[in-house]
Amino acid sequence: MSNFTSRPVLRWAVPAAAAVAVVGAGVAAKTLAVAAEPDLPPRTAAQLLVDLQTARLDGLSGTVVEHADLGLPAIPLLTGDQSAKLTSLVSGKHTLRVWYSGPDKARVSLLGTQGQSDIIHNGDDTWVWDSQAKEAQHYKGQPDTDKQPGVVPSPTDLPKSPQEAADLALKAIDPTTQVTTGNSAKIAGRNAYELVLRPRDTSALVGEVRLAIDAQEKLPLRVQVLPRGSANPAFEVAFTSVSFSRPDDAEFSFNPPAGTKVTEPDPAKLTQEQQDKAQQHDSGAAAKPKTTVVGTGWASVLVIRTSDAAPAGSDEAKKAQEAIGQLPLGNGGRTFNSKLVNVLFTDDGRVLVGSVTPEKLAQVAADPAAALK
Repeated sequence: MSNFTSRPVLRWAVPAAAAVAVVGAGVAAKTLAVAAEPDLPPRTAAQLLVDLQTARLDGLSGTVVEHADLGLPAIPLLTGDQSAKLTSLVSGKHTLRVWYSGPDKARVSLLGTQGQSDIIHNGDDTWVWDSQAKEAQHYKGQPDTDKQPGVVPSPTDLPKSPQEAADLALKAIDPTTQVTTGNSAKIAGRNAYELVLRPRDTSALVGEVRLAIDAQEKLPLRVQVLPRGSANPAFEVAFTSVSFSRPDDAEFSFNPPAGTKVTEPDPAKLTQEQQDKAQQHDSGAAAKPKTTVVGTGWASVLVIRTSDAAPAGSDEAKKAQEAIGQLPLGNGGRTFNSKLVNVLFTDDGRVLVGSVTPEKLAQVAADPAAALK
């Protein structure tokens, strides 16, 4: 038995689900129905934090319901309830099945009305399968968890499990965060405590993060992120059924169905086109975008000077400018706003991204620390 939070493979594979936004309190009540509060022995916020950090897990399987209502524009690849496309996790309602049996065996299956998409990790083999497209990618060797996006493609930066979402929230705990307990709940038929994290900085878009923690196993059963000033989650991932027994090994075996196109990318080998681009970018410092982070905690803002990444007049630069030009003007440049993340494109070629108000982004853009000269 080993520490649950020390298993990096869980970052992409355990209690599968991505963030979930509830369109209204009524939707949440109907979809993730919670029974009356169970009567549990009192535990302090400090005790619950220790529970999360020391929770241990041998095995797990279950069903996760995910909702996302981040206020994103209606882009076909990013929308559609019960879609089997991994990119659709950033919007709508989705159902996933998950299995975990130690650091070498984990599986996530996104179930759609017209197919499913799976990520299966078994020892040295990792498969990414799209049943609708009849395509599969096969990766050999242990994933480099520090550089995982280059080994196993991630459809979105949103957490794919209650544990991953909880880990991200716990990393933000510092003097800028108020930590309290909430109401107990019954989730997936199990009693749970609730830990509530509230950013103190009023410029943060996040109002609070609510973690429902299994009273017996000390593992997250549900994570909700509420925008500031809203009573409804804009981001939620929750088990609807869960078992903490080790799944059968057969769950981690994958044989591509007949007719499946199988590719075996080798992250260590670049195509000639990729090599040419890498050489072009390495030919001068101006080809590499400059970045910095201004601020700390919930109110930190990532600043990127994109004008350094693509030469003026290049096809890449033209396409980027065309896309940016469609965005509304305001607060010092073109803006892209959602419930939990805002983006500011300045006229001098910088991009500022943060879970903060548009006014805060404009303030950071004027800060000499964000000049990137």
